[in-house]
Amino acid sequence: MSAAPAAADTPERAAHKLYAAIEETAALLDVRVDPATTRPIVTAFQDHLAQAAILFRSATDQRHAGELNLHLMMLPGDRDPYALLHAKGLAEKSDHPSSRLLAEVADRFPVASYGIDFGVVGGFQKTWSCFPTDDMQRLSEIADLPSAPRAVADNLAFFARYGLDKHVTLIGIDYAQRTMNLYFGEVESLLQRDAARAMLREMDMPEPSEALLHFAERAFGFYVTLTWDSPRIQRFCYAAIAVDPTTVLAHPEPEIERFLSTVPYGHDTPKAVYAALSPKDGGEYYKIQTYYQWRPRLTSHMHATVADAGR
Repeated sequence: MSAAPAAADTPERAAHKLYAAIEETAALLDVRVDPATTRPIVTAFQDHLAQAAILFRSATDQRHAGELNLHLMMLPGDRDPYALLHAKGLAEKSDHPSSRLLAEVADRFPVASYGIDFGVVGGFQKTWSCFPTDDMQRLSEIADLPSAPRAVADNLAFFARYGLDKHVTLIGIDYAQRTMNLYFGEVESLLQRDAARAMLREMDMPEPSEALLHFAERAFGFYVTLTWDSPRIQRFCYAAIAVDPTTVLAHPEPEIERFLSTVPYGHDTPKAVYAALSPKDGGEYYKIQTYYQWRPRLTSHMHATVADAGR
């Protein structure tokens, strides 16, 4: 299999290695890469690959079937990745507020780094704006952004009841689905079963399974998904990190076991695992990420006690 980029690689060589790894990994998972969309995205960020954290991700729900996603994290905080991709014809801008939100976040808040998500089939999908570890942001100020979904303001009272209104660590924008993610830090007290049940019930989420509650107790944080079309929280997702995902999963899904046994990267580095709950997406499902290129500094964005797992 292709090796991860080395510090001495030229940007072109690093991009070549990553694209080769994408093709090889996708083939192992029976996913067909679209080179016309994937290769140009890799090339667009080739100057930043040496410093980036690079992740492969798969999911168990029907919406993500037949796709392999890549995350490029820890991209420079002074370069708008959406504008860069748009300038290269790799991202479409529209009249929808999601197209304006990333720039508004950068104008109002300190952005320590960016991230992007793209599928090897579907192409560019999402950006993340990551705030400094010691400077989490207030949800009320995010709600004031002109292009923020009204659902942020509609749920302010809910987040304040659980002490989350001053603890936003990342903002994600999904341009394909036209959704927004809010990631929260300092949530340890909300990961226990009683708290998890109470929050999920108040959001009108399906009743969580024992497997999901088991996972929540071993998670380090969570995020929510909002849309511009509804005041409701659309999805709630717990996040955990472990070298061995079986320590956080009660019963690993067959798709996760296959991913872990097939993808040749990240054997000695942590894996990120997500447990999502969504009425729209059919209840519970899981996402698994392994690191093609791990960066220990990535844990600084997690705002939780993940240092031991992240080594």
